Amino acid sequence: MALTLLNHVIADLCLGKPALKSLPLSSATTVGDALFAIKASQDNFITIWACHCRKQPRKLPGGDALIDYQNISTSTNDRNNHSDDNGHGKSFNGSEGNQEFCKCLGKICMVDIICFLCKEENLGPPASALLSPVSDVLNQSSGFVKHVDPSTSLLEAIDLILQGAQNLVVPIQSTSSPSSRRKQQKVAGGPTFHNGREYCWLTQEDVIQFILSRIGLFTPIPNLSVETLGIIRTDILTVDYHAPASLALDAIARALAEQTSVGVVDEDGTLVGEISPFTLSGCDETVAAAIMTLSAGDLMAYIDWGGPPEDMVRVMRARLVENKLQGLLEMLSDDYSSSYSSVSSSSDDESTPSNSPTSRLTRHNRSWSYSARMVRKAEAIVCHPRSSLIAVMIQAIAHRVNYVWVMEDDHDTLIGIVTFSDMLEVFHEYLQSMLEEWGTP
Repeated sequence: MALTLLNHVIADLCLGKPALKSLPLSSATTVGDALFAIKASQDNFITIWACHCRKQPRKLPGGDALIDYQNISTSTNDRNNHSDDNGHGKSFNGSEGNQEFCKCLGKICMVDIICFLCKEENLGPPASALLSPVSDVLNQSSGFVKHVDPSTSLLEAIDLILQGAQNLVVPIQSTSSPSSRRKQQKVAGGPTFHNGREYCWLTQEDVIQFILSRIGLFTPIPNLSVETLGIIRTDILTVDYHAPASLALDAIARALAEQTSVGVVDEDGTLVGEISPFTLSGCDETVAAAIMTLSAGDLMAYIDWGGPPEDMVRVMRARLVENKLQGLLEMLSDDYSSSYSSVSSSSDDESTPSNSPTSRLTRHNRSWSYSARMVRKAEAIVCHPRSSLIAVMIQAIAHRVNYVWVMEDDHDTLIGIVTFSDMLEVFHEYLQSMLEEWGTP
């Protein structure tokens, strides 16, 4: 029965998960540093950590900083300042009295940077905006990221997700030696160790996949329709097909926070497509220029091409000139990289143009394109009210999204959305009822 799932802990879901790449939160870390780290990574995000280390970072042969988290210590006051009643900052090394002083504060993805560049105060030269402190972009909502122990139960993990956690940070239980882990870190080209530990994290998708692999234990719930289960949300985010894409910026930011999407609808309420944070995360920062000049419908076409069609770029340039958005216009010019390099290198007396993170970004900037990342088309993934829960789960997992739009059975009118969070609520209630009836297995 499903009650056997309560024997599982989140360490069971972490097998094979990669270590998180990170940037330290400091006054010297810029938005440009985060942008470079995202582009240089195979992920579409970078994690930001508060690490109170007294040791200076070592340098790799290429000039990159490698923070050495081995054999470092902190004062009692520092340790106490970075713990809380929710388990944040709790040490998972088996020492009851030792408090962790390295803490993941959150993550930054390309959508965060795109929305940042579209703010009115950042519409000037992009180099200036990218030299802003990374804290200007980081959403430090304490609810989005939670540090948890590997022995946390599956039910407790689902509880945290339903309370708003997007990512559960878990220390990796490794049997490799410290020296071999340091060698792996050098090859990776970025810090992954914090207080001598590596961490991975779990998402809603990871938990849904785990449940799906054992879905037979929940019979008959998986065969019930999403309408019968009452998990169709009607408070959806939409934008008109012909409306300026810039009007959807607040909705895009909210969709990112809620792990949903912005539906693009016509005057009849028919779902034409979507502007998805997941799709935008596979793009680059020049999409900011598209958002500020194109309609929502044209933005979908821009994304669907997997790169900017030349005729659309000409339209964007003309509108940027017309609206006096010279800063965003620079992004579409061939010398965007060199102009950014000159500004970034002159602003940092301690780094050279070849070694600083901001100047290294320029070596990737024009060569990185949409084809360098997986970019899903803007076509929306849909189901119907009578679709079974298991069918909707499989749809979402197959397309790597956290939601599925719900359309009326007889026509294409949009009526709502079903999210992973809604699905987890169903499984949580079922497991909780089994626990109350049968007790701990």
